[in-house]
Amino acid sequence: MDTNRYSEIDEAISYIHQNIYEPLPLTQLANHVGYSPYHFTRIFKERMGISPLYYASSVRLQKAKELLLRTNMSIRDVGLEIGQQSLGTFTTRFTERVGVTPSHFRNSTLHAENDLRSLQKLSNWQTSSTIGHPYSTLEGTVRAEAAFEGVVLIGLFTKPIPEGNPRYGTILSSLGHFSLTDVKPGTYFLMATSVSWEMKSAEFMLPYTTLRTRSKAPITVSPESRIPYQEVVLHTPLPDDPPILISLPLLMSNFLSRMMQANKTKR
Repeated sequence: MDTNRYSEIDEAISYIHQNIYEPLPLTQLANHVGYSPYHFTRIFKERMGISPLYYASSVRLQKAKELLLRTNMSIRDVGLEIGQQSLGTFTTRFTERVGVTPSHFRNSTLHAENDLRSLQKLSNWQTSSTIGHPYSTLEGTVRAEAAFEGVVLIGLFTKPIPEGNPRYGTILSSLGHFSLTDVKPGTYFLMATSVSWEMKSAEFMLPYTTLRTRSKAPITVSPESRIPYQEVVLHTPLPDDPPILISLPLLMSNFLSRMMQANKTKR
């Protein structure tokens, strides 16, 4: 997709970020760029893959992650700050889209640091095998615009935004080949980001600067057809990249647990 298409969407995105603490009804966003709500929603979704209001809610949750880590505000006050009147509603939405509760996210800094160090010490990175998997295998290659030393987190999501647990995912010890096995029929979006070894936990818990990539076009997996080989390039963040809402430490922890279980099975 041509990211320069509908360049007025860039102005709408900037407006959302500048007014994130204010109510942002669809009519206000559409009026800001001089379109009807219907036309604005159509071109926003065509450019971004998600609706303007869903994008705004994603930016608010990203702000909530920042407030949880960088302030002493209560969880209820963080929810109120981003427009959630109910603590229960805020907790539910945060947990669904970040993968952990607000409280767990706030208290996971040390654990996140330890998991990154555990990945760095890992010597035997498990490679996926297609043997024994009745469903499809998605294969590809990951490259990067900028050099880095660290890990690549890659996965298939059901929406064109990295939120919630990926349906299928893994962590790579370096750039290069990857494979996701036993992928059931469905429609997915491939997304990836990197974490450098020198990063502090806050830098990947709030991944504003990590290299990233996302497929704006869906990948359709069906029993009848072969999945095209995927060539993806990690790039520096772009203005129209949606927030990475999924907790990267959660993905690290889940990967390490799978590795530990696999090693036990081999013994």
